[in-house]
Amino acid sequence: MKRMVVLSILVLMVSGQPAVAHASHTRPSTYVVSTTPGETLEGIEVTRDGTMYVTSVGTGAVYRGSTSSPRLKLFLPAGTDGRTSATGVHVDRWGRVLVAGASTSKLFLYDARGQLLVVREATPGSFLNDFTITGDAVYVTDSANNQIWRAPLTRHGLGELKPWLTRDQIQPIPYFLNGIVTDGRTLLVGEQGQDVTYRIDLLTKQVSVLEVPNGILSGDGYLLEGHHLYAVYNAGGGKYVTRLALLNHDLTKATLVADSSPGAAGATPTTIARDRGQLLWVNSQLDVAPGTPPYTVSVVPGLH
Repeated sequence: MKRMVVLSILVLMVSGQPAVAHASHTRPSTYVVSTTPGETLEGIEVTRDGTMYVTSVGTGAVYRGSTSSPRLKLFLPAGTDGRTSATGVHVDRWGRVLVAGASTSKLFLYDARGQLLVVREATPGSFLNDFTITGDAVYVTDSANNQIWRAPLTRHGLGELKPWLTRDQIQPIPYFLNGIVTDGRTLLVGEQGQDVTYRIDLLTKQVSVLEVPNGILSGDGYLLEGHHLYAVYNAGGGKYVTRLALLNHDLTKATLVADSSPGAAGATPTTIARDRGQLLWVNSQLDVAPGTPPYTVSVVPGLH
């Protein structure tokens, strides 16, 4: 230790610059979200400061932690506010946490402390799965009715949920709408029944199928970064991968670029988020639900 201090001082004297300690900041490769039986995780959000939120479709609990720490803590207890199931989760630009309530047919808005601000309800029997946020609204996929709901979102709060695009307005007819992302002008929506991605114009509501000439692109969870689209894809036979596609300028065509390595056997990855130079996905264990604790999030293998 003394030798290191002396060397640092010598560097400072010779260079005239401060000596900088290059400490290792290695982050975990696996995060333990919960050890509670039956949790069955589903959604994930990682903010710019490294705060991670993970939802439980099994109980409705929401967990929160830091990407620098291997353990998350309970943020919203299971069943509170009528939230007995939870899927999509995102943080808006005002720091509020939105949670899709899956089979509860509800969308929840919380402040950063976990205080409930408002609950908005869709038609009973809806399954509010995933959602994406534009500058002034939230668009939510309904996997039961295979339609898209919309609610205004401003600094003053969350407006009422109303049907925005119904099943009969989407061709080919969807059977299981799931992942959804936006660039502010266009929605990209995953349809897992037919393994396609819809491209929907936010202004005109015009629907088309994203052209993918070199393969199949659909997804449970999507991540859009500029013209790079990541999709958690069920490759069949219990093998799940994250698929990376490069989009053209108007998001009408995608070229598949790479696949990650498959998730672990029985892990059933669902949704995906970015943490600086790495990708994280949720190991839901849905294929073997309710699965076996611990329930985890891990780094996507072989893809950044």
